[in-house]
Amino acid sequence: MALEHPDDIRQWEQAADQTLDVTGLACPMPLLKARQALAALEAGQRLHVICTDPGSWRDFESLAAQGAHELAGRREEAGVYHYVLIKGRHQ
Repeated sequence: MALEHPDDIRQWEQAADQTLDVTGLACPMPLLKARQALAALEAGQRLHVICTDPGSWRDFESLAAQGAHELAGRREEAGVYHYVLIKGRHQ
């Protein structure tokens, strides 16, 4: 289940195995870069994505809905979006 409370997700962000900063990139680049980063991780590892594309809120939700990876948490603060994804076991 995804976390929406900012304090909870900040803990996940700090514990992430990798952080990907894609601020300034527009759709679809944040999602594509995140997919590339997830491909390099081991199953169960966490990726913290930081971006400024408002459409990413929907994009990362859709990525998780596809079932390959879990959206563990997300938050928005002053136009900056943070996501924590957990790499799935199956690609």
